[in-house]
Amino acid sequence: MEQDGIGELEGMRSSIDNMDAALIHLLAERFKITQRVGVLKAEKGLPAADPVRERHQIERLRSLAVESHLDPEFAEKLLNFIVSEVVRHHEAIRQAEY
Repeated sequence: MEQDGIGELEGMRSSIDNMDAALIHLLAERFKITQRVGVLKAEKGLPAADPVRERHQIERLRSLAVESHLDPEFAEKLLNFIVSEVVRHHEAIRQAEY
């Protein structure tokens, strides 16, 4: 028998590590796309931030969080952090190109 559940703990930690790696890869892909969005916005003279879309996304992700049994406050904080980084990148793109 496993010593006080150590094997089970290691198995769960391995799964967490795999999920963390998947999250990083997904975020990297998301940011590749948002970088292209930033270039397009700069070319078209659009603002870096889109408060209407951001509010819609927050509502959508809060709803998804509830459906997934995830704290919607956490989901909103995470999205706000991601969006703030995206906007920062878009502003940097605009300054670099124009």
